Amino acid sequence: MYPLNVAAKERVLAPMIQKSAWAPPRPAAVGRLPRRKLAGMSTAHHPAPSLPTAELHLHIEGTLEPELILALAERNGIKLPYPTLAELRAQYEFTDLQSFLNLYYANMAVLVTEDDFADMTRAYLRRAQAAGVRHAEIMMDPQAHVNRGVPLATAINGVASALATSEAEFGISTGLIAAFLRDLSEESALEILEQLLEMKAPIIGIGLDSAEVGNPPQKFVRLFDRARAAGLRLVAHAGEEGPPSYVVDALDLLKVERIDHGIRCLDDAALVARLAAEQMPLTVCPLSNVRLRAVDTITDHPLTAMLDAGLNVSVNSDDPAYFGGYVDDNFGAVSAAFGLDADTMAVLAGNSIRSSFAPDSRKSELLAELAEWRSVQA
Repeated sequence: MYPLNVAAKERVLAPMIQKSAWAPPRPAAVGRLPRRKLAGMSTAHHPAPSLPTAELHLHIEGTLEPELILALAERNGIKLPYPTLAELRAQYEFTDLQSFLNLYYANMAVLVTEDDFADMTRAYLRRAQAAGVRHAEIMMDPQAHVNRGVPLATAINGVASALATSEAEFGISTGLIAAFLRDLSEESALEILEQLLEMKAPIIGIGLDSAEVGNPPQKFVRLFDRARAAGLRLVAHAGEEGPPSYVVDALDLLKVERIDHGIRCLDDAALVARLAAEQMPLTVCPLSNVRLRAVDTITDHPLTAMLDAGLNVSVNSDDPAYFGGYVDDNFGAVSAAFGLDADTMAVLAGNSIRSSFAPDSRKSELLAELAEWRSVQA
């Protein structure tokens, strides 16, 4: 079994609650269309597995399963270049981040109405419930939808309408993060951010995603300054394919509170020491890293090296429909690859809860559930 250091054990067995001023926004969506149930979609709830966790690195558009893509295409009269499920599944082989992004953006064409966005979001929440997710901070890409002619309010309201009832329906508290595409201009991002603020969109923060190499954090200093001034929380992808310097710039220039991915930090000993000292959250996505060739195999993943270095690491699914697994699949993969014991699994889950933007009361609830889970494993 993978040995867990004593300090890590103490962090999860006697958890410390970080201060957070966020409370989940729940304004009603404006102008929602009547709900239409998709043929073949089940509304049955799956029993939650025993390990309670938070998912902090999840792109809602990356949860579009092939079956739902085809169902939405049929509902909206959209002709796809891959008319059968088998042909669509055959596209899911990627050589790098860009090859994935090409398919990811192409499949968004089926998202047209608020109902489409809501159905996608509820499908994720249903699967996340089965995976043991108890809190989720969900990213969406508003620019990707506006740029293809979908009104911003349609995309936001569709997702938000599902999140508004997520705790009642699925037992999952949620927050919505607007992620901006780093391969587009800062001016484009600022324009969308101002629209989101003007419409009082129910977002808790902003992020930075898409093609990392050649698009350093320094491109988006004004965007993050504006979001910070508006009281939003700040996260950014860095150190997935990009160098450790991107992680440093995300911290120093964008002043983020959480790094998405961050695995390349291990190439810089000084950065590792800083991240460990600051306990900066790193939202790692093991199966994503394998599928996008950031690492060759799951046994090559640096997760355990990051834990050994004292880093604040959590396990997440990224774009689970494309990368072969939801958060429970990611936990299962790393547990099998590294022989993780119950203490280590609890540390990873505890890290996710403490690193979330949930209010203190919610963190306390989830950490208590985690402590109960750990006591049963003893």
